[in-house]
Amino acid sequence: MITVSAFQWVPPFAQGQVRDLRVRWALEEAGLPYNRRLLKAGDQDTPEYRALQPFGQVPVIEDDGLALFESGAIVLHIGERSEALLPKDSAARARATQWLIAALNSIEPHIMNVAVIEVFYADQEWAKLRRPSAEAFARQRLASLAKALGDKPYLDGDRFTAGDLMMASVLRIAPGLIDEPRLAAYLERCIARPAFQRALAAQLGDFKEAA
Repeated sequence: MITVSAFQWVPPFAQGQVRDLRVRWALEEAGLPYNRRLLKAGDQDTPEYRALQPFGQVPVIEDDGLALFESGAIVLHIGERSEALLPKDSAARARATQWLIAALNSIEPHIMNVAVIEVFYADQEWAKLRRPSAEAFARQRLASLAKALGDKPYLDGDRFTAGDLMMASVLRIAPGLIDEPRLAAYLERCIARPAFQRALAAQLGDFKEAA
């Protein structure tokens, strides 16, 4: 059975955002059972764990002898085992992969710029000066995303894919940046999926147990 590494506990502001949630969601969409490997403080710095994840982050999955890190790579790996995430049609699979990478490369860094300022540095003078331009650029990227989405239910049309899973995961970081109603509705449509709700409940349940 697949094992997913996750933190046993994180501060409240990070609960529901730790990136093992993306992997849990993908596994729920694919209908694949999994175990959790919950890391206590310091476990991520042990030689054993660093051999699996050089940067000491989560998630890692261990799957029949394969250890894999980075949420995007893991979601694509899970997608290889399930049409629920990656369609059989080669062009549709390529487009799903394209949107997954766009979420991580073209959207997430700019949303994270704003989120990090807001959570960690809001009272610092440099952050007050930096935030307006960081927020403006993030909103510009989100406007471009909304235009690409148009009136479609999902990024590639009527079908939810791994690209939508990753994009919605990224948009959840700072939903207050979303101005466009269609993009806000898209996010709500994605996170209303039963698979996401199960994944979120599982992650929050682990944190509750450890509190």
